[in-house]
Amino acid sequence: QVQLVESGGGSVQAGGSLRLSCAASGSTFSISVMGWYRQAPGKQRELVANIRSIRSGGTTYYVDSVKRRFTISRDNAKNTVYLQMTGLKPEDTAVYYCNTAPPILHWGRGTQVTVSS
Repeated sequence: QVQLVESGGGSVQAGGSLRLSCAASGSTFSISVMGWYRQAPGKQRELVANIRSIRSGGTTYYVDSVKRRFTISRDNAKNTVYLQMTGLKPEDTAVYYCNTAPPILHWGRGTQVTVSS
Protein backbone atom coordinates (compact mmCIF):
# COMPACT_ATOMS: atom_id res chain seq x y z
CA GLN A 1 0.00 0.00 0.00
CA VAL A 2 1.33 3.39 -0.98
CA GLN A 3 2.02 5.69 1.95
CA LEU A 4 2.19 9.46 1.81
CA VAL A 5 4.13 11.42 4.43
CA GLU A 6 3.90 15.20 4.38
CA SER A 7 6.30 17.50 6.21
CA GLY A 8 7.59 21.05 6.33
CA GLY A 9 4.64 22.92 7.73
CA GLY A 10 4.87 25.47 10.48
CA SER A 11 3.81 28.87 11.73
CA VAL A 12 4.91 31.97 9.85
CA GLN A 13 3.92 35.59 9.56
CA ALA A 14 2.20 36.95 6.50
CA GLY A 15 4.66 37.34 3.67
CA GLY A 16 6.78 34.45 4.85
CA SER A 17 7.77 31.27 3.05
CA LEU A 18 7.64 27.54 3.65
CA ARG A 19 8.64 24.49 1.64
CA LEU A 20 6.49 21.42 2.00
CA SER A 21 7.64 17.92 1.12
CA CYS A 22 5.71 14.75 0.47
CA ALA A 23 7.47 11.41 0.37
CA ALA A 24 5.57 8.63 -1.36
CA SER A 25 6.27 4.93 -1.43
CA GLY A 26 5.43 2.84 -4.46
CA SER A 27 6.85 2.16 -7.88
CA THR A 28 4.21 4.12 -9.79
CA PHE A 29 5.15 7.54 -8.40
CA SER A 30 7.05 8.66 -11.47
CA ILE A 31 4.09 8.15 -13.79
CA SER A 32 1.48 9.63 -11.52
CA VAL A 33 0.04 13.11 -11.59
CA MET A 34 0.76 14.38 -8.08
CA GLY A 35 -1.07 17.13 -6.30
CA TRP A 36 -1.06 19.24 -3.19
CA TYR A 37 -4.36 19.80 -1.44
CA ARG A 38 -5.37 21.82 1.58
CA GLN A 39 -8.22 21.87 4.04
CA ALA A 40 -8.96 24.89 6.15
CA PRO A 41 -11.15 24.63 9.26
CA GLY A 42 -14.80 24.32 8.30
CA LYS A 43 -14.02 24.08 4.60
CA GLN A 44 -13.78 21.30 2.08
CA ARG A 45 -10.45 19.99 0.95
CA GLU A 46 -9.31 21.70 -2.25
CA LEU A 47 -6.68 21.05 -4.87
CA VAL A 48 -3.97 23.71 -4.71
CA ALA A 49 -1.56 22.55 -7.40
CA ASN A 50 -0.63 19.50 -9.40
CA ILE A 51 2.23 18.35 -11.59
CA ARG A 52 2.18 15.81 -14.36
CA SER A 53 4.81 13.15 -14.86
CA ILE A 54 8.07 14.06 -16.54
CA ARG A 55 7.08 11.72 -19.34
CA SER A 56 3.98 13.85 -19.89
CA GLY A 57 5.94 17.08 -19.85
CA GLY A 58 5.87 17.87 -16.15
CA THR A 59 3.26 20.54 -16.71
CA THR A 60 1.74 22.21 -13.69
CA TYR A 61 -1.61 23.58 -12.59
CA TYR A 62 -2.35 26.08 -9.82
CA VAL A 63 -5.59 27.30 -8.35
CA ASP A 64 -5.94 31.03 -8.99
CA SER A 65 -5.48 32.00 -5.34
CA VAL A 66 -1.90 30.67 -5.24
CA LYS A 67 -0.64 31.48 -8.73
CA ARG A 68 2.71 33.31 -8.77
CA ARG A 69 3.17 32.51 -5.06
CA PHE A 70 3.37 28.70 -4.92
CA THR A 71 5.57 26.38 -6.99
CA ILE A 72 5.10 22.63 -7.20
CA SER A 73 7.96 20.36 -8.22
CA ARG A 74 8.90 16.72 -8.05
CA ASP A 75 11.97 14.53 -7.70
CA ASN A 76 11.16 11.10 -9.08
CA ALA A 77 14.47 9.66 -7.86
CA LYS A 78 13.35 10.43 -4.31
CA ASN A 79 9.64 9.76 -4.85
CA THR A 80 9.03 13.21 -3.45
CA VAL A 81 6.86 16.13 -4.44
CA TYR A 82 7.44 19.63 -3.09
CA LEU A 83 5.42 22.78 -2.66
CA GLN A 84 7.40 26.00 -2.32
CA MET A 85 5.15 28.64 -0.82
CA THR A 86 6.06 32.31 -0.79
CA GLY A 87 4.11 35.44 0.02
CA LEU A 88 1.99 33.50 2.45
CA LYS A 89 -1.32 34.98 3.52
CA PRO A 90 -3.54 34.24 6.53
CA GLU A 91 -6.05 32.63 4.16
CA ASP A 92 -3.41 30.02 3.28
CA THR A 93 -3.76 28.62 6.80
CA ALA A 94 -4.80 24.97 6.46
CA VAL A 95 -3.63 21.41 6.72
CA TYR A 96 -1.80 20.53 3.52
CA TYR A 97 -1.89 17.06 1.99
CA CYS A 98 -0.46 15.43 -1.08
CA ASN A 99 -2.08 12.74 -3.19
CA THR A 100 -2.47 11.82 -6.80
CA ALA A 101 -4.65 14.08 -8.90
CA PRO A 102 -7.42 13.10 -8.80
CA PRO A 103 -6.86 11.59 -5.35
CA ILE A 104 -6.96 7.80 -5.30
CA LEU A 105 -4.54 6.99 -2.48
CA HIS A 106 -5.13 6.78 1.22
CA TRP A 107 -4.62 10.25 2.69
CA GLY A 108 -1.64 10.93 4.91
CA ARG A 109 -1.76 12.98 8.09
CA GLY A 110 -0.95 16.21 6.35
CA THR A 111 1.16 19.07 7.61
CA GLN A 112 -0.23 22.17 9.33
CA VAL A 113 0.50 25.60 7.89
CA THR A 114 -0.47 28.58 10.00
CA VAL A 115 -0.04 32.12 8.73
CA SER A 116 -0.55 35.01 11.11
CA SER A 117 -1.23 38.58 10.11
